[in-house]
Formats: sequence, structure tokens, C-alpha cells
Amino acid sequence: MPTFLDEAEIFVAGGAGGNGCVAFRREKYVPRGGPSGGDGGRGGSIFLRGEKGRNTLYHLRGKLRYRGERGRHGEGSNRTGKSGRHRILPVPLGTIAFDRDTGERLGEIVEDGAKLLVAEGGSGGRGNARFATSTNKAPRRADPGRDGVERWLRLELQLIADVGLVGFPNAGKSTLISALSAAKPKIADYPFTTLVPNLGVVARGPLDEPFVIADLPGLIEGAADGVGLGFQFLRHVERCRALVHLVDLSVLAADENSPGAAESLQAIERELERFDSALLSRRRVVVGSKVDSVDDERRRDLRQAAEQRGLPYLEVSAATRSGLDQLEFTLRDLLATAEPEDDMPDTDEVSS
Repeated sequence: MPTFLDEAEIFVAGGAGGNGCVAFRREKYVPRGGPSGGDGGRGGSIFLRGEKGRNTLYHLRGKLRYRGERGRHGEGSNRTGKSGRHRILPVPLGTIAFDRDTGERLGEIVEDGAKLLVAEGGSGGRGNARFATSTNKAPRRADPGRDGVERWLRLELQLIADVGLVGFPNAGKSTLISALSAAKPKIADYPFTTLVPNLGVVARGPLDEPFVIADLPGLIEGAADGVGLGFQFLRHVERCRALVHLVDLSVLAADENSPGAAESLQAIERELERFDSALLSRRRVVVGSKVDSVDDERRRDLRQAAEQRGLPYLEVSAATRSGLDQLEFTLRDLLATAEPEDDMPDTDEVSS
């Protein structure tokens, strides 16, 4: 499994335009021949294109510089040079492009197949046929092609999902997403198993409207300050329309060195609020996991904490599939009542 990469810096340069041509044709009754130099072709541009199947910028790690093809030079007989080929860089949905040096936000990719122009190719130079006048019928002037736009890009990925699973490491997020969807995340019994966020599509029946659920890296104290996976966790929560607070209720989580169930919920909320207080206004549900081996005291504490906040409370076991149907129904209700314009950050229109 590749290392998760949700930020990348790359250099992009549009191709230079081709030079205009100085040429003359030999034609009967045309004094001294007529100018016939064609224009140079336009240089190829650099585009980002959204690809639904990607969820990391890892593929951009091996190469830092991308250039569009140069336009061909103009030719005689008024032939325009061939334009350079564009360079298309595939990126995950939710990728935002910034000019690294100026901080300008260039746009973002939110739809499969959408393209964003990040470095325009240079225009081709004019051939001497363009400069012919009544007083200068044989011009020897032609323009050189212009250079393309060059810049360093900073790419930032914010995964697009309807529902985000948040909780401490080993809360059971990866196991739950594998039970709710067809996703097959790597699952192991140690902290920070989830180094690459996993996306799963939940659609039980043919008439069900599918929704996307994200298994996000585990949260720990100080994540808002960059501790642990830090912003690699919190940045991706921003796009989720609803959040599931997953808390381990098993007897194995009830040792004296572990925080209580209510304390775990409070710690998650504290980190979310420190990162962006608006996250706590999203549709939320509290879910106790691993109830096949439940600790009764942790169950009481978590249920009471959810009631105090006025949040729905559910219990599930991915091992026995207990409570999964009710969780799916609840999430569908939350998404149905969530207004995208109220819950989601503003996005710029994608250039094409």
C-alpha cells in the first residue's frame, strides 16, 4: 500500500509557442513575390483532471516538473505550425491547486473528468504574411513565439465523502467501513492502521441512493497541533456532510490507563473544534462499537454523553453485523436533512 500523500508541490510550465516564419512565394504578376510566412503553433497547456478512482497524490511524488509540448514553427505557403500537445495530470477529486509563491487559489477539482488549467501554453508568433500592407508588400518581420506560463503548484487534497468516521485509533473504523460497504481496507490490531483514508460506497439495495463513507486516520490528543497524523486527519473531515463519532465499548478498552467512553467523545470534539468550530455544527451521530464484547459502564457513559448533546446514539458490532442496518438508515436520514450549501465549504467553479 502506498504511503498516503495529501499534499504535493510540482513545477508546471506551458509549452512555448512556435516562431512565426519569414517566407515569400513566387507567383506570376506578384511584384517581388508575396509574403507567405505562416504563424507559429500555440504551446501545449498543463491541466489537472479529476479521476474518481484516486484518493492520494502519491503518483506525483516521482516527478516534480511537467511541461507542455512546444508549438511548431510556422512554415511557408501560409502554413501555421502545429500546436503542442497538452499535458494532463490526473488527480483525486477534492484536489485544490494553489500558486505556491503567491498563495493564489487557482481552483479545485470536484467532479470526475473535470479539468483545471494551471499553466497555459504560449501563443505562436505571427508570420510575415501578417505584416503585409499597401506600403510594405514584402515585410521581413516575424514574431517569436511567447513562453508559456511557469509556476510552482501546491496541491492540497481534501477527500470528498458524504460521511466521515472519526475516532481514536482502534475504535473499529476500518472494520466498520468494510462491513457497511465493499471497501477492503487493511485491518490490524495496532494503532494507526489507517495511514491511507479508505472510501466505501454504501448501497444495499438497487433502489437505494448510494452514499460515500470515509474511514479516516485515527485521532489523538493534539491532532489540531499536528500531533500524530494531525492535519492529515482533520483536513479531510471538512468535506464530510455528516460525522460518525465511533467509540470503542469493548472490555479491552476499559482498562485503567484508557480514557472513559465519554472522555473519548469529548477529546474528539475538542480537536475538531480547535481545527474548525463549524465542524461541530455538522450532522452527527454517536456510535458505540464492538458491542459483542461490551463493557456496561462504558456503554452507560457514552449513551448519557450522547443524550446530553442531543445526538442520536447507536450501537454496532461489525463482527456480528448487529446494528448495521439501523446505522445505515440513520445516516441516510442525516444526509437527507443536511443542506449542502449550509454544511459544505464554498467551492470555486472548475475551469475546463
